[in-house]
Amino acid sequence: MKKVYLAVFSMAVATTVQAQTYTMNELETQFLQNNYALIAQKFQIESAQAEIVQEKLWPNPTLSISEVNLWKTYQVEEQPFLFGKYGNNQQISVELEQLIETAGKRKKRVALKETEKNNAVFDFEELIRELKKELRQTYYTLDKIHREDVLLTDMLRLFTQMNEQYERQASLQNVPKASYYRIQTELMGLQKEKMELESQKSESLHRLRLLVGNSSLELSQLAFLQDLYVPRTIPFDLKDQARSQNIGLKKQQNEIDKAHKLLLLEKAQRIPDLTVQVNYDRGGNIMRDFVGIGISMDLPIFNTNKGAIKAAQFTVDQQYTQKQAIETALDNSISLYQSQLSTMALSLRNWSDSKFEEQAAMIDNYQKHLQNRQVTLMEFIDFTQAYRDARTAYLELLETYNHTIEELQYLVGKDF
Repeated sequence: MKKVYLAVFSMAVATTVQAQTYTMNELETQFLQNNYALIAQKFQIESAQAEIVQEKLWPNPTLSISEVNLWKTYQVEEQPFLFGKYGNNQQISVELEQLIETAGKRKKRVALKETEKNNAVFDFEELIRELKKELRQTYYTLDKIHREDVLLTDMLRLFTQMNEQYERQASLQNVPKASYYRIQTELMGLQKEKMELESQKSESLHRLRLLVGNSSLELSQLAFLQDLYVPRTIPFDLKDQARSQNIGLKKQQNEIDKAHKLLLLEKAQRIPDLTVQVNYDRGGNIMRDFVGIGISMDLPIFNTNKGAIKAAQFTVDQQYTQKQAIETALDNSISLYQSQLSTMALSLRNWSDSKFEEQAAMIDNYQKHLQNRQVTLMEFIDFTQAYRDARTAYLELLETYNHTIEELQYLVGKDF
């Protein structure tokens, strides 16, 4: 009895798993949790943060021990033993040095590292947006492929049935063999289209599996929208939103900040650093145990870092120019996408599901008229081809419309 319950439970679990479907929002959730490219990019941010911590540290002091004689020296002034009965004839010098950076160089390097960390964060954000755009576009492509597959399957079923009928009637010499061959040719063309569509489906599904990290995902598990065309409201201030949200502009502004901080650091390099010294000398001077302090610094006579400062200033000017170029290209791209979307929306509004349903119903009527010889075989085939071409063109236009929406949202930097 337990085995029966176990078998029933296993079947129920298997049915639940098979029936599980994913909306686009659920796919995006899996994508954020499982995508390996995002996980790897997070380590880059942690690495940049570790470099900031390292840059905050002071340089280590330098300890020098010198003037140590390893042999016994006579005819010297007697000295106390260092330890035990050893050291009354030994000389030694110990020096401790510490570099002290001036003009806030260490803080300026830390600020420079902060901009590098910001670059890593922006790279991560850009990767998320790029992959999310690819995820959504792949979803819309699979939606188109799914609907084309339904249409093509219906046509294959129809022409397979007609092929069998015409083959039988041609063998009985009730219809010309040319008509049978024409049906057979059309069927072979449909089978070829089916194979090409299966290839496209496998490629898109493979890409979606990689994005969401789910190797067992199938097309039947995707929950597509019932309505084909869903109009999207596009805000009027897209260019203003893009100037504050576009990831390319954010990265470029960070490059400007980085160039400014590098310029400040190069200017600080004009001021020499100080090296503070504390030294102890035993038996090397007129004093038996000498302790002294000292300080050293470079004299900025020949090198005042003018070349590096000038190069850093040129970099600042260059980054500002690049930002202007990015803003111009961004405005042009947004205008282009808005114009394309307006044109496509106008075409999509002229079509509706009811029109395609009417045409699908007309195919059944044409088939009846064909059987009653009220229309010719060529007229029937021409009508089915025209219907498929119109339906495919509509689905392709809808796919392009949705892809363009995602491109525009990626440029703006936020969904609308």
